[in-house]
Amino acid sequence: MSLFSFFTLLGGVGLFLFGMSFMTNGLKNAAGDQLKSILERATSNRFVAVFVGILVTFMAQCSAATDMMVIGFVNSGLMTLIQAIGVIMGANIGTTITAQITAFDIGSYAPLILFSGAILYLFVKKTIVRHVGSIIVGFGMLFFGLSVIKNAIKPLAGSAEFTQFISSLDNPALAILFGVLFTAMLQSSSSATVIVQTFAVQGIIQFELAVYLIIGAAIGSVTPNILASLTTNRNGKRTACLNLVFNLCRATLIVLLIQLIPGFLDFIASLSPGNVGRQVANAHTIFAIIAVVAFFPFAPILVKLTQKIIPLRPEETQAQKDRSIVYMQEGNIPPALALEQAQREITRMGRLASQNLKLAAECFFKQDQNIGRQVAENEETIDYLTQAITQRLVKIRTFNMTGHERNKITQLTFTVSDIERIGDHAQNLADYAEQLVTQKQILSEEAIQELKELTDSATHAVDFCLDIFENNAFDKLSEAEKLEQDVDALEKRCLTNHIARLFDRQCEPLAGVIYTNMSSDLERCSDHAINIAFALHERS
Repeated sequence: MSLFSFFTLLGGVGLFLFGMSFMTNGLKNAAGDQLKSILERATSNRFVAVFVGILVTFMAQCSAATDMMVIGFVNSGLMTLIQAIGVIMGANIGTTITAQITAFDIGSYAPLILFSGAILYLFVKKTIVRHVGSIIVGFGMLFFGLSVIKNAIKPLAGSAEFTQFISSLDNPALAILFGVLFTAMLQSSSSATVIVQTFAVQGIIQFELAVYLIIGAAIGSVTPNILASLTTNRNGKRTACLNLVFNLCRATLIVLLIQLIPGFLDFIASLSPGNVGRQVANAHTIFAIIAVVAFFPFAPILVKLTQKIIPLRPEETQAQKDRSIVYMQEGNIPPALALEQAQREITRMGRLASQNLKLAAECFFKQDQNIGRQVAENEETIDYLTQAITQRLVKIRTFNMTGHERNKITQLTFTVSDIERIGDHAQNLADYAEQLVTQKQILSEEAIQELKELTDSATHAVDFCLDIFENNAFDKLSEAEKLEQDVDALEKRCLTNHIARLFDRQCEPLAGVIYTNMSSDLERCSDHAINIAFALHERS
């Protein structure tokens, strides 16, 4: 193979990958947020999740994109591992559609497809049409790149060196390992499978070798997910690990079927006699379907195995308990009882937010990033509860209620929002601690003491107002107002002292910005607290 042919091959692979990416982005843009919305609705049961995984992966033309969205959902608590496994299984089937498409020899039409898409993308102003144009352009680039690859690898058929290398892969284990490494290098199982498919069409490799290469490609497909999970929490890492475990089990099952049933590959080949490209595509799809059917009943076992590999920590077990609805029952229950349950659930959420505010303050004063990570995880719990409780409140509003009860639902919804904002301010405090460390800023001892005093007043106000909300203790509202006014006055005093220190050059400007931002966050916490205290008063 000449140097020019090698560069041509690289160019073809690059064009194929870029076409895949361009088509994927076009599909995502055309669908808007629907892909994520579809995935969020897939959490009802595993059967639905499998079909959603197939659909979303077909639309995105990339199983890695689907898996990364799933990692994000599990990482944020919107999806459990048992719900995620269904989508992952579906994605493994959906990604085989690319090979089925490329099995059609339409490379000669690629320039016309490219031209048609370019016209829509460049000269039509309507956004949706431009997105469709980008899909068509990506589709055309994909097949044009495939044609370039085919022309570039033709000389390999007569290359003694390449023939010798391919011969060294006659061991299935070596062929699978090469498929893993090749896919990890390309960061795309679809691309790796299509290139293997092209090798088979050109007669460079036999069908059986192509089968083992695509088995390896399925394992290598998890590489982008593993890399993406490095920045997630342990649940996000478990999702990537779950994908790897499933694909390793899938590879083991398929290899056993091939070894124990001699006519298995012959049967697949007989479905498309004389068309090795279609045979490879069919093998890819059939393997994925067999794996999903075989392992679907054992999904809970796969999840438990993953949790053995990355064990649950005590704080994670607590987080799982926190990220659940404790008091609000499903079903059509009496409105008065539903409202009482909602009030208790929102109070529980408020206590979690209050605890996180205190933890964030501790993080700030100790400048401990380990505490900061715990604050971030707690904030995810609060965000999860915000969505879950709000959804339940929306359902309760459909009950047969009086006007007074409907107004109470509205006030409860506002209260959830106020608590969520307290959680956001707590996260801000933890972020300020990180800024002090990374920017190497130091606050004066006087400034720290003032912030501690303001923190104590704000957290006391939050707890006091939550007590009023929980117990309907409206006789204490005047005291709550007094606490909120004290926090306001204290914040103003802090800012006045801060300005004086700036003029006297006792405080560094950057550290001063953090000081004022933190003072403002603490004051706003007391504002949200007084809203919580008064939420149910007028309609009590």
